[in-house]
Amino acid sequence: MEVPALLVVDDEPDNFDVIQTLLKHQDYRLHYVASGEEAIAALTACQPDLILLDVMMPGIDGIEVCRRIKALPQWEMVPIIMVTALTSKRDLAQCLTAGADDFISKPVSRIELTARVRSMLRIRQQYQQLATFNTRLEVMVKQRTTQLQTMIFQDALTNLPSRTYLLQQLAVTLKSGTSCALVVLGCDQFKLVNGSFGHAVGDQLLIAIAERLRQYLRVNDVLARLGGDEFCFLLRRVEHPAALEPFMQTILRSFNAPFTVAHCEIFMTVCLGVAVGNVVDQHPLELLQDADTAMHLAKLHGKGSYRLFDRQMHVAMLNRLTLENDLQRALKQQEFVTYYQPIVNLLTRKIIGFEALVRWRSPGRGMVLPGEFIPSMETTGLIVPIGLVILKQACRQLHTWHQGGWTDLTMSVNLSARQFASSTLLADIDAILAETGVDPTSLKLEITETVIMDNAEIAIALTKALRSRQIQISIDDFGTGYSSLGYLHRFPVDSLKIDRSFIDQTQSENINYHVVETIVALSKQLGLSVIAEGIEIPQQLEWLQQLGCDFGQGYLFSKPLPASESSRFVASSLGYPRRSGNVGHRNLLQQ
Repeated sequence: MEVPALLVVDDEPDNFDVIQTLLKHQDYRLHYVASGEEAIAALTACQPDLILLDVMMPGIDGIEVCRRIKALPQWEMVPIIMVTALTSKRDLAQCLTAGADDFISKPVSRIELTARVRSMLRIRQQYQQLATFNTRLEVMVKQRTTQLQTMIFQDALTNLPSRTYLLQQLAVTLKSGTSCALVVLGCDQFKLVNGSFGHAVGDQLLIAIAERLRQYLRVNDVLARLGGDEFCFLLRRVEHPAALEPFMQTILRSFNAPFTVAHCEIFMTVCLGVAVGNVVDQHPLELLQDADTAMHLAKLHGKGSYRLFDRQMHVAMLNRLTLENDLQRALKQQEFVTYYQPIVNLLTRKIIGFEALVRWRSPGRGMVLPGEFIPSMETTGLIVPIGLVILKQACRQLHTWHQGGWTDLTMSVNLSARQFASSTLLADIDAILAETGVDPTSLKLEITETVIMDNAEIAIALTKALRSRQIQISIDDFGTGYSSLGYLHRFPVDSLKIDRSFIDQTQSENINYHVVETIVALSKQLGLSVIAEGIEIPQQLEWLQQLGCDFGQGYLFSKPLPASESSRFVASSLGYPRRSGNVGHRNLLQQ
C-alpha cells in the first residue's frame, strides 16, 4: 500500500514541528502549508489522504477552508481533522457543519493524535475500496446495458436493425419534418418453407433475404426486420409517392432469382405495402401500421404485388375512432374496474401485496382486456383521468383490507408516460390519499425505465417529491430501457421489476438468463428489492429463487382477480386476521 500523505495546515510552523515529532514513528508523508489559500492550491500536488487543519488562522480561517475543500468534488471525501483550542459545543458544531470529519483539541497529545489519524485513514481506505468497487460495477452495468441495447435495437437473426430501432428513427425523421416513406415487405407463404424444410432452413432463408435487401439500402435510409418474415425500409426524402415506383419494382424483381439455402434452391416472392409520412405530428406506429395494412391488402391481390396506403383502405381507422368515443363514454359511465394480481414472496410463497390492473366492463363489448384499449388511451390522453380512477379504486380497496386487519399488504399501481408528465400529478395523488385515507407507505407507484430516463432530471425531482410523501417507487420493465448506475443512485427507488420478456427463457445458455442474474445482483448491491413478473411455470420460480429474486407475480400464483376474489385469495394465503370477527370477514369479502 502507498504511504499515506498528510497535509498539515497551520499558520504557526512550530505547531507543524510538534505534529511531525508526535508522528515521527508513523510511516506517513507529511506536507506543510501555512494558510488556507496555500492548502487549497496544494491539494493537487500533495494528493492528501488526510488533512490536519488549524481553526484559528489569519485570512481564511480553518472552518471556511474546510467548507471550500468539501465543496470540491475531487476532495470532498478526503477526511479533515480540525485542530483547535476551541472547546465550546457551538464551535465544534461549526466545524462539523463545515464538513469536518473529526477534531483534536490543543494541546495535542501523541496518543489521541495517533488514534484519530489512524481512524480517519482507515475510513479513507474503505472509501477508496468502495469507489474502486463502484467503478468496476459501473463498467459491468455499462457492458450489460450495451448488450441490452443490442438486444433491443438489433435483430438477433439477421443483424438488421429491429422494429424498435426503426420506430425510433422514424420518430426522429417525422419530428424533423423530413418527408419519408415506409415500405413493408412480407414474404408470400413463408410458412410453407418452415413446414417443408424446417425452421432452421427458414432462418437461413431469412438471413439470405436480409443480405439481398441490403444491396438496395440507400445512404441515410434504414432497413429493419419487423419480425417473422416481414422487413421494412425507411426511405427518407420522398417527395411524392410516384417517386417510389422504380424502387418497388426493383425490390420485386430482385426476388426473381432463387435463394440457395442448405444446398437447395428456394424461390420466394414478396408483397409490398407503402405508407408516406409528411406530417410532423404523425405517430410513428400509425405510419408503420398503415404500411403493414397496405402490405396485407397487397397479398389479397396475389403474389408479387404492392399497394400504397390511402385513407379509404381499411376500416380500422373508423374502428379506432369508435373505440376512442366508447372510451370517453366509458369514463363518464364509470365502466372501468380494477383487477388485482397477487405479488408473493418467492421464498415463503406468501402474498405480500397486489398490482392494480385496469379492466373495461363494456355493455356492448363485454369484459375488455387492457391490450385492446390502453394504446388508444395513451394516444388520446384518456390514460390520465382513467389512471386516476384506477389509483383511487386501488387505494380505497387497500384501505379496506388494512381496516380488515391485513395491514401488511401493499398495492402497486402503474404510472404511464402521459400520467408521469401530467402537471397535476402530485396534486391528484395528494387528493386521492386524503380522500381514501390509505397509508402512503403501503402504496407503490410503478414507473417504466424508459419514462424516467427520457428526462432524468425532471424524473428525479418528481420521484423525490413522491418519496417525500412516503410513497414507494418501483422501476417497471427494468432491463428494457437504458438507465445507468449513476442515475439509479440518484433516484429514490425502492425496487426493480424485471420485465416478463426476460423471464420466458430459463436456460443458462440464453442471454436473458444472464440479464436477470445481473439485474438481481445489481439490485442487491443497491439495496433494492426485485420483483419478477410473468412467472407461469414452476421452472421459472425455481430459477428465480436460486438467483435470490425477492418477489414475483404471474399466472403460476394467480391471474388478476376482482376485489372480492382477491380478498378470498388473501384469506386463503394469510388466514383471517384475529382481531376481525366473522361478520367483518363476510363484509370484507363482499367488498
